[in-house]
Amino acid sequence: MNSKAQIIATIGPATKKKEIIKQMIEHQMDVARLNFSWGTYEEHENYIKNIREVAGELGRRIPIIQDLSGPRRQKETGHEFKKGTLEIITEKDLADLKFGTGQNVDYVAMSFVGSAQDILKLREEMKKNGKLIPIIAKIERKVALDNIDEIIEVANAVMIARGDLGNEIPLEQIPFIEKDIIEKCKKVQKPVIVATQMMLSMVESPIPTRAEVTDIAYAIINGADAVMLSEESASGKYPLEAVEMMEKGILEAEKHLRNPQINSL
Repeated sequence: MNSKAQIIATIGPATKKKEIIKQMIEHQMDVARLNFSWGTYEEHENYIKNIREVAGELGRRIPIIQDLSGPRRQKETGHEFKKGTLEIITEKDLADLKFGTGQNVDYVAMSFVGSAQDILKLREEMKKNGKLIPIIAKIERKVALDNIDEIIEVANAVMIARGDLGNEIPLEQIPFIEKDIIEKCKKVQKPVIVATQMMLSMVESPIPTRAEVTDIAYAIINGADAVMLSEESASGKYPLEAVEMMEKGILEAEKHLRNPQINSL
């Protein structure tokens, strides 16, 4: 029995080999994410090639998400985003988008979205490349919470990126914001992803903490369509175990749901 909620796993140095990707798919990885904050085009091209070859051999469809880095310097220096001072789509993003379009990625995740206008602007840039790719709006700024309804309306899917969001709002508010966004997305049948620090301890440990397992259950019970692994699968020591444990957590949580409605990527 496969889980209904999807598992998104980030592919990176720890999971670049075809045999590892094969095992991750067999452990129920449903979607692959590529983090364009790191790596060269050659590396990403190899990741995409390996994912598609292995998926084809297994008779599986594994969508690929290109996650644009956005204005990362703001996060790294610990600065707050100030209204009117942030250019959401960087020159690097435009170059990366052109590369991703050429590789036929299935989704583009947009970092630090603040409004519906940001998403519409990215769509205009996509038109210049001759292809409209579904956009996942990453919610990781306070201003995005203020504009959440308009963002959900124009985005193809939503990712609750709790790491950067936790830099802008009190941490104790995160669980309730997560629940609220999930409910809003479910009402309009937009796929919603819960991401960041889902099983962070598994970067170094083969066993997650009890709190991490509870976090997965909480996301699924609240109605998340997908949960995501970041460094756990990209650079961690136990990527297969992380996918397997996430699958177990999802399946157990779904036992307590009555007719879950999943909007898959």
